[in-house]
Amino acid sequence: MFDWIAQFISQSYQPHGYCLLWRPELIWTHVISDTLIALSYFSIPIALIHFVRSRRDVEFGGMIWLFAIFILACGTSHVLGVWNLWHGDYGLEAAVKAITALASVPTAILLWRLIPKALAIPSPTQLQMANAALSLRIDERDQALAQLKAEIAQRERAEAALIQAQKIEAVGQLTGGIAHDFNNLLQAISGNLELIERKPDRPDQVQRWAANARKGVVRGTKLAGQLLAFSRVQRLSVEPVDMNDLIHGMQELLRTSVGAQVECDVDLDPSICAVKGDRTQLELVILNLAINARDAMPDGGYLLIATRPMEIAGRDDLPDGAYVELSLTDTGTGMPEEIRARALEPFFTTKGVGSGTGLGLSMAFGVARQSGGTLEIRSAVGRGTTICVLLPCSTDLPNEYGDAAADTHDGPPDPAAGRGLRALVVDDDDDVRAFVVESLESAGFACFACADGPSALAEFADRLPDIVFLDFAMPVMSGAEVAAEMRKTEGYPPIVFMTGYADSAALDEVLGARVSVIRKPFGVGALVAAGLRQIASR
Repeated sequence: MFDWIAQFISQSYQPHGYCLLWRPELIWTHVISDTLIALSYFSIPIALIHFVRSRRDVEFGGMIWLFAIFILACGTSHVLGVWNLWHGDYGLEAAVKAITALASVPTAILLWRLIPKALAIPSPTQLQMANAALSLRIDERDQALAQLKAEIAQRERAEAALIQAQKIEAVGQLTGGIAHDFNNLLQAISGNLELIERKPDRPDQVQRWAANARKGVVRGTKLAGQLLAFSRVQRLSVEPVDMNDLIHGMQELLRTSVGAQVECDVDLDPSICAVKGDRTQLELVILNLAINARDAMPDGGYLLIATRPMEIAGRDDLPDGAYVELSLTDTGTGMPEEIRARALEPFFTTKGVGSGTGLGLSMAFGVARQSGGTLEIRSAVGRGTTICVLLPCSTDLPNEYGDAAADTHDGPPDPAAGRGLRALVVDDDDDVRAFVVESLESAGFACFACADGPSALAEFADRLPDIVFLDFAMPVMSGAEVAAEMRKTEGYPPIVFMTGYADSAALDEVLGARVSVIRKPFGVGALVAAGLRQIASR
């Protein structure tokens, strides 16, 4: 056996060149061809190894390593082919070919097993088609998102329109009572003014008549302020609200809305917390529920509006925590079970055509849910109805109601408070403009007045004032447009808007560090104080 091995590895065999008769053209053809083939084979494993090391995520990495060994062995066999042209190391060549065979067989077997997986890899054309399909789906998704955004915007507009419709309906139902109240207020004011005109030489009585007229103005101002709150187009904002304070401010309006036949009383627990909600929406909820209670008592009755604290735990529809229960209880006809079950459905109403929209209770329920609470109905035929609105407590302190009517009963201003200050007064109403000018002059201001925006801008350019009192709603140019032009001037003076305008969103757009608002009607002291406050904050 050892002799056989010795013969196998011996170099006693004739070189392969003898077989080619040492013909140079044949020898060098073999040399050059085998050399080029060997170099090519040797370069392939290097490229494969570089690829596998760079792309460790490749699924067929083991197969590529095996293939590299096979190619390397093939190249080595060609090198030995060149060597054996002049040497007879056929044993070594046979060993290299055996190694090549051992590498080639598993490589071939594994390759056939990997063919299905390789065929499953997408081709460039398939990838392009898949990318095109994906792009189409992305475009469809983008179109769907755009359509969804448009639908959301449309829904928000519809909800805003619904809220405005509810406000209009509520104000419409109040019109008769409001007209009656305003006539009483006008009677009190005009009657006392007539007495003053007839007997101006009786100072004691004149002061009493003037005080009575001023009381009528204060009552009218409060009522007008609440009507503005309902008609106002504004952004909805959830904020801390003191329900007791809100109901106190609405008592006169509520009594007017339910009429003289219904006794309206309140029972407000002082220990309740502030709740989360939109103040105007909550006012509208209370007003709608009060009107519903009035309609349920056609022959008159009793309405109790109450608040009390509540702790809720273990309910499916509300998270655990502290709440405030706002309840409106009437002694009306009550609801049968089938009507109570549908009462919160939008547009469901038991009233006749033209008497109601069926949106009051559904809107109240929506506001309660928007605030994180809910609405419950307790009713039985002949036993009246209780509507309970549950609202979660807020950890923040409630803001004061900034739109409350201005106090017209203020003390006289200091005659020297505005001495040395120049004021530009702009208002299209002659009587209001004259009142503002005389009020400011009584406090020492030097005033120049204009009836419209263009003339005011001309005066503003000629002599820069220390402060501007500007009406908001005017023809030709609005107060906002006039203020915008004035604010282009470097170091422009502070501006005080005098307005009874309802659109708070429009007012919010023009407010700033040097711009404030005083709502009509206002008194002399309030007007002067607003101006001095703005000048001091400059």
